[in-house]
Amino acid sequence: MAVSEVFKQTEIGEIPRDWDVLTLANVGEWKGGATPSMQESLFWKNGTIPWISSGDVKSVYLYDAPMKITDEAVKKSSTTLMPAKSIVTVTRSGILRKYFPVAMTMVRMAINQDIKALKVNTKNSPSFILYLLLWSSPRILATCMKSGTTVESVEFGWLKSFPVPLPPTKAEQEAIAEALSDADGLIESLEQLIAKKRQIKQGAMQELLTGKRRLPGFGENVQTKASFLGELPEDWRTPTLDTICSFENGDRGINYPSKSDFKMFGIPFVNAGHLKGKAISQAGMDYITTEKYEQLGGGKFKSGDVLFCLRGSLGKFALVKEETAIGAIASSLIIIRPQKGLLDIDFLGFYLESTHCKNMIDLLAGGAAQPNLGGQDLGKFYIALPPTLDEQIAIANILADLDNEVTELEAKLTKARKIKQGMMQELLTGRIRLI
Repeated sequence: MAVSEVFKQTEIGEIPRDWDVLTLANVGEWKGGATPSMQESLFWKNGTIPWISSGDVKSVYLYDAPMKITDEAVKKSSTTLMPAKSIVTVTRSGILRKYFPVAMTMVRMAINQDIKALKVNTKNSPSFILYLLLWSSPRILATCMKSGTTVESVEFGWLKSFPVPLPPTKAEQEAIAEALSDADGLIESLEQLIAKKRQIKQGAMQELLTGKRRLPGFGENVQTKASFLGELPEDWRTPTLDTICSFENGDRGINYPSKSDFKMFGIPFVNAGHLKGKAISQAGMDYITTEKYEQLGGGKFKSGDVLFCLRGSLGKFALVKEETAIGAIASSLIIIRPQKGLLDIDFLGFYLESTHCKNMIDLLAGGAAQPNLGGQDLGKFYIALPPTLDEQIAIANILADLDNEVTELEAKLTKARKIKQGMMQELLTGRIRLI
């Protein structure tokens, strides 16, 4: 059968011939909310009914809210009590500049004036309408009528008139929602597994970077000693970074590159935005010519160096491990150059993301609104150091394996999210039919 015989053209694109285009006003009853008087204690004291505002719509399913109101507040104020499986949308909030929040209430909830809620009628599946609105969110935000300047608002009348595609039966809607829910289940399980793996890695870092756990072949029967970094093995040292590393700032003089010096190709000129995931990202990279590079009096990195951000994104870093790597750094960065034979670059990398290093940053960076460090400050950082380079490498290898597990799971999560997006596009437009 030809595609034209199966699909029909509508105002929202091609949909199956047996599907309809209806406005959101036709799929259920919409309600607005309000805030009960904060001066009336009977409305709030010992309240049990979750009362949600725009800031509470942070997940797709809502089970609770930090603020609670009483039955008296529902009876004597303009707030609205919505039953479980109502669809709530944020129609007034600064967040509307970024996305259009949508969620489903899993218990009865009251709503404030920034929320519009939909009680789906019995002809339609609430879960299907939820996915339909989530999928439509970018189109709603891109085409909606707004008002307000300081706080933007989606016009309620416009929202209710927004057209959406609907399968002919509730059974088909539920089948689509179930398939998408299964995809969500996979995504959620991967997110939980990633969180668990990260916790395991943090625990391993805490034990291995302080010698609380020694790897086989290192430090058997070694006693512990007290230090200002806590309890450490007796054979570990606590040097400052400036005794085992050298530091090099970027050239901040007249030869510092300007925008006119940047080229499409050449030698990388790295700033804080290029430090991602402990590596240098080439996305949006600036390049300078060899001639400009040679004019610089400092800030030239090479393989084996660590690039560390001193201000702005304070604490971000990247390990330079490619054997042929060269480049220059922006003024917001500093080069840490570990002394060969004393400090392994990967061990240093795990130290820089450790809780102890973060505490040192907080201590020395001060409480300024724009915290920053100098190279001398960084040199004062203490590090707990195993007695041999071999033990440092062994510890780093264990932690790297945990890192790789997280990276692999994150890749699976990214793929699962892309698959779900594809499923939504196909299922919610009728390109794929389940029944």
